[in-house]
Amino acid sequence: MSGEAIRQGMLDTNILILRRWVDPAELPDEMAISAITLAELSAGPHEVRRNGDQDAYDEHAERARRLEILQRAESEFDPVPFDAEAARIYGRVAAAVIAAGRKPRVRIADLMIAATAIAERLPLYTTNPADYAGLDALIEVFPVTRPPVPHDRDRLPGR
Repeated sequence: MSGEAIRQGMLDTNILILRRWVDPAELPDEMAISAITLAELSAGPHEVRRNGDQDAYDEHAERARRLEILQRAESEFDPVPFDAEAARIYGRVAAAVIAAGRKPRVRIADLMIAATAIAERLPLYTTNPADYAGLDALIEVFPVTRPPVPHDRDRLPGR
């Protein structure tokens, strides 16, 4: 054994969405997710816009991709609940965001994930560190490089 400490951390929802492209060296050895992340992933397939309303992706391929991410998260993680302790901490998180001149309601899911991580005494890993601006005194946020993501639409036959 090398004697190095095992890195633990909570993953933001965007890490799970981009995980197959994220460099594993940027992630903790022991990973956790919040029940809030599972909620966001559960809503994802329902938020896919129809092909006639957009042309960035194929709706069926995108819905399948989002379902696969949800299913992998459900099979790989036992989500940490947003419990009474996290709810109490959320008040401090909202206060810090307001003090930083931001509006907490805009990023309610992100801030609930942060509160869950704080309650569990875990740092947060995200490709969107700006979402957690103003929380430096409450939580350690590890920025993860946002990888380039191939567009599913570009891989469709005939394109």
